Amino acid sequence: MKKILSKITLSIAIVSLVAGCKKDFLDVGPTGSVDDGAIFTTTTNASNVINGIYRYLYSRYSEQNQPGHGGVMLMLEFMGEDLHQANATWYSPGNGTGGWVNHRNDNYGYVAYPFRLYYRCLGNANALIENIDNATGADGDKKRLKAEGLTMRAWSYFNLIQIYAKRYDASTANAQLGVSMPLSASETKLARSTVADVYTQIVKDLDDAIVLYATASAVPGTNKKSHLSLAAALAIRARVALTMQDYVKAAEFAKKVVDLGAFSLMTNTQYQAGFNDINNPEWIWGAFVQDDQGDTFGSFFGQISYDGNTTYVRGTPKRINSALYNLITATDVRKKMWEPNPNATNFPLPLATYARTPYMSRKFKIRTLPTIGDVPYIRLAEMYLIMAEAYAKMSPAKETEAKQALFTLAVNRDPSYTLSTNTGAALINEILVQRRVELWGEGFRFFDLKRQNLPLDRTAVPNYVAASGGGTLQIPAGSPLWQFVIPLSEIQANPNSKQDD
Repeated sequence: MKKILSKITLSIAIVSLVAGCKKDFLDVGPTGSVDDGAIFTTTTNASNVINGIYRYLYSRYSEQNQPGHGGVMLMLEFMGEDLHQANATWYSPGNGTGGWVNHRNDNYGYVAYPFRLYYRCLGNANALIENIDNATGADGDKKRLKAEGLTMRAWSYFNLIQIYAKRYDASTANAQLGVSMPLSASETKLARSTVADVYTQIVKDLDDAIVLYATASAVPGTNKKSHLSLAAALAIRARVALTMQDYVKAAEFAKKVVDLGAFSLMTNTQYQAGFNDINNPEWIWGAFVQDDQGDTFGSFFGQISYDGNTTYVRGTPKRINSALYNLITATDVRKKMWEPNPNATNFPLPLATYARTPYMSRKFKIRTLPTIGDVPYIRLAEMYLIMAEAYAKMSPAKETEAKQALFTLAVNRDPSYTLSTNTGAALINEILVQRRVELWGEGFRFFDLKRQNLPLDRTAVPNYVAASGGGTLQIPAGSPLWQFVIPLSEIQANPNSKQDD
């Protein structure tokens, strides 16, 4: 008998609890199934399942640069032009997708990595959703756990559909192939649903979860930030609406997060603290990584930090697009997150063996040795940016609201910022530049280019080193290269699945 959660168990107690079950459902994708509900007999046991999913989100998948969801965030960032490095190594061709070639190879490990990651998460979520109503425990706890399961499933499908399918286009029927969409453990070997159907389910799951959270035992904003919550569900709902070009709903749900009043924009001092602490007042959801549970090499901070003690970190600083850096005003605290001319005085490093390179990042600093730090998944700043962009794209009716949303965030980062006088396309561009600067390194750039149907253009980046991206400098909007292929293992195991024509 295999053990459920064998790959992400948090303690011997959990291992003992789940021994004897028939399926390791964290090890299955859309072709797998789970037929045991024993682990869900109590809300306490069910909590161990959801805790295991959260733990899995920051555990190493296979390679050093695959630290769960954080690794996917960085993999997609390296497919853009704003985060890059001076040489070819991790996240470059051969060790990632930065060259825009291997993500079209169905037998490539970095194609299977996000696919398996998110299907494992939603597979557990499906089991939780199916079984929690019959568990023994407080009704409020059951509602909260079911809401977490629904949010996890929606969030997982949202990642999958953006990676493995053509972009959602609100002007079409979106009948293009999406991903297989099992909604229960008994649904196996399904054909790929359409993009429209997957987004419909994502919206339904989030809307259902939001209703459940409102009547569950946890008070909004007081539950652990390492867990999904009402605020996180509202924030993800805003992200989804923005991707669907439903700007009214995007602004509405982002504003609901702000109006909860449970989070606040960080101070400039906090902004420079290293982006490593889930207790930051701005964080809505993230990975809480305990000091004794880190993976020195296979961690988020083992890839992106400037002071982690790994060969990759020591030898390959992460850099910002110098053209983007030059757009940041001198009085903006975010200007301090990168150093155009680093030296021993303005950019001290732990050891002489650490390399320096122009425009290197100091945004991500380890919380403690060896490479420990919490990982930000959703921050309040993003909600202001969604509001600003969504309102601006309702132009001209909501431009006043767009400018005010942008002002609230921008003046927090730059005390000298004044209310924007831009309108139309110029206002939207200002908002998008703010978004690129604010969310640098947090997993948004590939998705942002794709949802807006924009091309990738690395030739406009003065400090981009072509070799670090395998010589790939431009990708036109709408190219098939904007979607990953379905992994060969899934095609072979599921006779009803297929690649795009």
